[in-house]
Amino acid sequence: MARGRCGEAVGHYSEVEAKPVPSEMAEKARIRWLIGEGSRAKNFYMRLFTVEKGGHIKPHFHPWEHEIFVLKGKGRVRIGSSTYTVGEGYYLYIPPNVEHEYWADEELWFICVIPSRPTAEKTEEPVRC
Repeated sequence: MARGRCGEAVGHYSEVEAKPVPSEMAEKARIRWLIGEGSRAKNFYMRLFTVEKGGHIKPHFHPWEHEIFVLKGKGRVRIGSSTYTVGEGYYLYIPPNVEHEYWADEELWFICVIPSRPTAEKTEEPVRC
């Protein structure tokens, strides 16, 4: 990654290690923290997920929203009680504290942008919707 005089950072995703998502959270999924802690970004972090065909990111919720853009592949995403079929070119907004999960029907690549700090109060149970 190149860092410039103005604080910018420019890099190629292949320069960032793809780490397995822990098995208690996912099956057959990897994450690259393209912009994260340790970067100069103060408000948002950017991650690249790859989920192998048949992979699954298990149900979870947290006190921050996130925005997703699907780069390639096909899959399904459950947000609250609704399930959506998604593929290349789809975008998603997932509100804070809403339970969600992902399944890859084909190898699935997506960008996930999250705030650097929570955007809502932490709850013990997910928001029901």
